[in-house]
Amino acid sequence: MSIIVINPNSNEAVTQGLRDALAPFQRTECITLTSGPFGIESQADSDSVILPMLEVIKSRQDASAFVIACYSDPGLEAAREASPVPVFGIQETGVSTAMCRADMFGVISIGEASIPRHRRYMRRMGVLHRLAGDRALNMSVDETARGSDTLARLITVGNILISDGAESLILGCAGMAKHRALLEAELGVPVIDPTQAAVAMALGTVFASHI
Repeated sequence: MSIIVINPNSNEAVTQGLRDALAPFQRTECITLTSGPFGIESQADSDSVILPMLEVIKSRQDASAFVIACYSDPGLEAAREASPVPVFGIQETGVSTAMCRADMFGVISIGEASIPRHRRYMRRMGVLHRLAGDRALNMSVDETARGSDTLARLITVGNILISDGAESLILGCAGMAKHRALLEAELGVPVIDPTQAAVAMALGTVFASHI
């Protein structure tokens, strides 16, 4: 079994953060889309990675499942169409997991420009009535992965979302993965790392298919 986790941006620090966050999981391989933008921070960035990502998926015939580790889930439907094995997007899976942990959830986004993109997706999912709020860190993808004050900013924004009514929180960027446990301990509500959630679902799906 091999769960291939694709970081669609070219920032290796984000991929290493994913490896660290997924270390407790077995049978996962995190790879970087080297042709992608340094950070996916706009719709154009998101759209630009779809074709090269599909080429990676087609080339990995050893995969038991794929996880697209970008909170915009770029190319998710195209990937499912092209792949003979299951493909999971971290936004779709993260939202589903957050709703299993609490009635109302909140999203911590990297920037204000990400929020409309997230809301369009959640509107298609039919879950906006469960969204307490989507608040921005106003940091770049690289800053969330490497920045020294990322956790402090996450705590501030997380507390605002809790005051909005959120009872669980989703980290709305793969670069935030390493902060999940510390943030949950600080805030006292479930904090969902969507890549961990997607890998857990992928592993469960693959295991169940072999029973």
